[in-house]
Amino acid sequence: MNTILIRDGLLVESDRSWKSDLLIEGEKIVRIAPRIGLEEVPADTEVVEADGLCVMPGLIDAHTHYHLVSRGTVTADSFVEGSKLAAFGGVTTVIDFADHDKTRTLADSAKARIEAMSKGMAIDFALHQGVYGMHGGIEAELQDLVKLGVTTIKIFTTYKNVGYLIEIDGLRELFSACKRCNIMVSAHCEDDTLIEETNANHTGGHTPADHAVLRPAEAEYRAIKYLGTLAGEVGMPLYVVHLSSARGLDAVRELRGAGIQVLVETTPHYLLLDASRLAGPEGPLYVMTPPLRTEQDNRILQDALVAKEFQVVATDHCSFTREQKLASDDCRTIFPGIPGTEEMLPLIHTFAVASSRLSLSQLVRLLSTTPAKAFGLYPRKGSLQVGSDADIVLFDPECMWTLDASSIHSAAGYTPYEGFKVAGKAIMTYLRGRLVMGDDVYLGKPGEGKFLVAGTPSAYL
Repeated sequence: MNTILIRDGLLVESDRSWKSDLLIEGEKIVRIAPRIGLEEVPADTEVVEADGLCVMPGLIDAHTHYHLVSRGTVTADSFVEGSKLAAFGGVTTVIDFADHDKTRTLADSAKARIEAMSKGMAIDFALHQGVYGMHGGIEAELQDLVKLGVTTIKIFTTYKNVGYLIEIDGLRELFSACKRCNIMVSAHCEDDTLIEETNANHTGGHTPADHAVLRPAEAEYRAIKYLGTLAGEVGMPLYVVHLSSARGLDAVRELRGAGIQVLVETTPHYLLLDASRLAGPEGPLYVMTPPLRTEQDNRILQDALVAKEFQVVATDHCSFTREQKLASDDCRTIFPGIPGTEEMLPLIHTFAVASSRLSLSQLVRLLSTTPAKAFGLYPRKGSLQVGSDADIVLFDPECMWTLDASSIHSAAGYTPYEGFKVAGKAIMTYLRGRLVMGDDVYLGKPGEGKFLVAGTPSAYL
């Protein structure tokens, strides 16, 4: 059994940070103390000097799409490549998605995704299961999902044209069944009717810049308000993925004001990028759904993040190569999505912590602890407690570097944050006590990532 002693680091949990030593045996954290002497550990213990570094629980990217087959193609980052770029970003767990294959049960859809991911993932993973339609026996299928260890579903309020949208009559039944099963409902919130009306009345073109016009922020507001009201009537929580706009935030605030429990995720791109990126020849590189908004939206979401109105920052990592993205300049056919898992930690640290707007503990809360709690993975993940998995990131908050195509590891071959100067970098990443990235060398092994059986989401506890 390997033993690792990490000495003199600044341990960072979601509620405090303190100087201490940390001892790992096998896959678990076994001891934390102000000082652990070498005479107290086996002679073959590996000693890691962490003076000047932050020792944080491994990050959780709660929204990824690795090896996503969509629109007749597949995304750039496979499970192997996704694991690698995640490790470089200090991410030791991702929560990916299983599409709803309507010819199978929900559990069989999830099992197929787990089997595929287990062959390539070098970091741990959990799943959200897509639900794109209603039918008799849905509650029994949801119960089987829970037994499998999948306790969150993903729904869409748009994309009726490709079969993702569940009609209004079916949603109440689905929400009620999820409540009885203690399943979290996560939702992509854009009102399909408004989007269809906007497109029908649109007299302009379909350039990348038009994408922001054709999918307006009002559509996000309406969908969040509708789903949140329904969740309140059923008496259950709602998780809103990738909130993009100030208008969407208005809906969240109104729902919370009415006593409805809404957990909200946003992403680095909705905090730091705006719709001006959609102009020009490289505009297709910045097309994702929902679209980028205005600088004012950026500022309002940034302030909301600092004010703790968001519970989770994730990335919606859905990468396509430059060639795939630039193959069309029509926003209706551009492959939607951008890379982001690797960039998440330095971007949020630079924006929020290096600027003194948030503490390191608050960063850990957003990127590790709350995602673990929200999706039933805590305290195995998202914590430095004794008994937790030894998923650990040694982070240098003083490292200054520049995000560009040569410094990140996505197979996309580009980063939407090209030229961003950032403060802070993951120096070493451990997964269950094994070094998977150290000093810019990747040591991950495909197939060593484990599927995580999720427990009850914290909102139900």
